[in-house]
Amino acid sequence: MAIKLGLQIPNFSYGTGVAEMFPTVVAQAREAEEAGFDSVFLMDHFYQLPGLGAPEEPMLEAYTALGALAAATQNVQLGTLVTGNTYRNPTLLAKAITTLDVISQGRAILGIGTGWFELEHDSLGYEFGTFTDRFKKLDEALEIILPMLRGERVSVDGAYYKTQEAFANPRFREHIPLMIGGSGEKKTIPLAARYFDHLNIIAGFDELARKVGVVRDRCEDIGRDPATLETSVLAIAIIDENVTPDFIPEEFRQQAVYGGPEQIADQVKTKILDAGVDGVILSPVTSIDGYHPGRVTAVAEALKPALGL
Repeated sequence: MAIKLGLQIPNFSYGTGVAEMFPTVVAQAREAEEAGFDSVFLMDHFYQLPGLGAPEEPMLEAYTALGALAAATQNVQLGTLVTGNTYRNPTLLAKAITTLDVISQGRAILGIGTGWFELEHDSLGYEFGTFTDRFKKLDEALEIILPMLRGERVSVDGAYYKTQEAFANPRFREHIPLMIGGSGEKKTIPLAARYFDHLNIIAGFDELARKVGVVRDRCEDIGRDPATLETSVLAIAIIDENVTPDFIPEEFRQQAVYGGPEQIADQVKTKILDAGVDGVILSPVTSIDGYHPGRVTAVAEALKPALGL
């Protein structure tokens, strides 16, 4: 597994009718694949997120859409950034991700996190609880999901989940790459060091160097080579030569890169890669005037030298 240059599709509000919505998603994924992106991610949400739009704006269910993208692409890895553990029973998630791996011929990534969007939970009837509750639930879910991905039968009588000889068949690969998103130093980073192949660090640019140091320390604490835990950052990408810093809301300035392709490439290098992070996942801002073919291709070309691609 290598995630050096990924694309997240965060928005389905293209100013088109519903009939043109998914073809536009396919066009973005195919452009990313042809441009040399190694992975394409969808958000695992049912309502649009604050800061990106109103809850009523279009949001496709992630694993249904990823299954269709698997048939529409050939090379890019596919996953969510990241799955909310609270939205599915872990046995269902294990079945969904192994199915995606079969359909894609070995291109699935399991991204997973605790879940955080309280409005979705309240509206749709999922138990939210405290962060501690959700983290304990994730820890127990992994006791079920990870053995199932390895082809084992799993029986668990836990505080949150109960299974009897649960298994997932068919499986395409013996190991599906595992990604977790977050940057909590007491819980998420140690969990990443224990179980995961990849950590998507959710933090401001000014925090990244220190977070990378914590990742290294937690790996060394358990005797793991830190080089075996890949890292990336999800960066909001405003691909527009006319954008100035004043255009970006203050709360997003430590997570956004902006300008023309060369400007974005320079910012990714100085703000992310120079901090010791291995790769970047770009989340292009989609405005009401729709998807613009060619923009992510231009950014990819500008970024490849810095990423060694």
